[in-house]
Amino acid sequence: MQALATSRGVPVEFETLFLADCDIRPCRGCRTCFDHGEERCPLTDDVPLVRSKMDAADALIVASPVYLDDVSGSIKNWMDRLAYLSHRPAMGGTCGFTLATVGGSLTGRTIRTMDGALLTWGFHLVGSLGLKMGALAAPDELPRYQPPAEKVADRLFDAVANGRALKPTFVSLMVFSIQQLVWPGEPAGSHDRAYWETNGWLRPGCTFYVPHHANPVKVALARLTGAIVHRFIA
Repeated sequence: MQALATSRGVPVEFETLFLADCDIRPCRGCRTCFDHGEERCPLTDDVPLVRSKMDAADALIVASPVYLDDVSGSIKNWMDRLAYLSHRPAMGGTCGFTLATVGGSLTGRTIRTMDGALLTWGFHLVGSLGLKMGALAAPDELPRYQPPAEKVADRLFDAVANGRALKPTFVSLMVFSIQQLVWPGEPAGSHDRAYWETNGWLRPGCTFYVPHHANPVKVALARLTGAIVHRFIA
């Protein structure tokens, strides 16, 4: 991606975080982040730092090895500690891509776990990739992963450069519409409801977290589908 950005004269800055090297303590399930705000979390560690880097990024690539047919413990801890974002999606307008690697089984469940989190957090999912490689892969095998890696880089660069996040998918629009119907039913003092009201997401005519360019017909169908789904889960 760096070479692609250079060829197009676009400055790009990358930062890699190894979550296993970060101090991310397991969630206690106390609901403080849900009920009173994430800043009141009783755990003091690197989660606010990781979140600040996410907020500053135009795109996020989440990569995990497959551990027992799902994400690694580090990724799961990170997702659990940011679970409040499923109620208060703050990542609208940001592109996301997920990558899973495995030695000899399947990557589908791992990718679905990561995609599910990013989707409810507001990310625009550019795509996902599962690779059979793992720690036991021989060095001479690695070059065969270069073509798919280059395709991912091209796709993600194009999504960011051309504002693909401002053209939300049907599923993203539907998820927004479902939540838009959920939070007005919360008590007036609800932290989640207040967040949605403050962002203007409960105003009539608001159809997504950020101003967007989605086709009006797609928006209407997504909202209709969201209303039907809400009736079954309410």
